[in-house]
Amino acid sequence: MLRVDLHLHSHYSHDGRSSLPELIERAHECRLDRKEAKTLEGEVIGLFITSRVPPFLVPEEAMDLIHGMGGLTYIPHPLDRHRANFRPARLVELAPRIDIIESYNPWCDASANRAAAQLAEDLGKAQATGSDSHSADELGKSWMEMDDYTSTEDFLEKLRYARHVVTASSGTGRRA
Repeated sequence: MLRVDLHLHSHYSHDGRSSLPELIERAHECRLDRKEAKTLEGEVIGLFITSRVPPFLVPEEAMDLIHGMGGLTYIPHPLDRHRANFRPARLVELAPRIDIIESYNPWCDASANRAAAQLAEDLGKAQATGSDSHSADELGKSWMEMDDYTSTEDFLEKLRYARHVVTASSGTGRRA
């Protein structure tokens, strides 16, 4: 069984505070087995990509580039009213290009997380829990447990059966 967190920020992100070595060390302490850092500034995360995706692309271009590298597209905190996000109708338009929708984010209101879970279910998309950690100290408070995988496609399939773990210290609400 792997512990997986797909949504975290390093100092390469404009709002991340930890270096990659700090995040990797903390991930080992939390027994997180695989890490995928946010690779785009904005609301689309590329998983399993092989090169950088340029910033400021329209969503379709970014998603097509990610898929062209054999990667997966992940939409973080899709219905959080406190952040600039895609509107629900736009997410429906983009649905053919979306692989994963984050259905639990500790910094979102509970109602936004419930709505995201319902959206993912309605669109038939895999759901993910992400810590959205901006520092190494925030890692290990929410994650998923899933079977090991052999390919990107296998990862996506096994993610559908992942156990979502949210600790009491995770908290739902705004970052201070």
